[in-house]
Amino acid sequence: MTNYTPVSCELYDKLEAIATLHRTSQITYRNEAGNPINVESQIVDVYAKDGADYCKLADDTIIRLDHLEAITAGGEKVL
Repeated sequence: MTNYTPVSCELYDKLEAIATLHRTSQITYRNEAGNPINVESQIVDVYAKDGADYCKLADDTIIRLDHLEAITAGGEKVL
């Protein structure tokens, strides 16, 4: 893992709440090549591993939290 920038505890907590409530979210993130990706999915897990934080989507996509660009869940803009 290189150059991980920790996310705020507030964002982490919101992501955990979204996962717990099984809310479908509109998510924009940067892939490993730096390209923006837009998906609509549920966050099924939020966790820390090897010094970074991640979320796992319903389709098993893993996103490093500092790659998140925007999230809207339940009509609320989270990021």
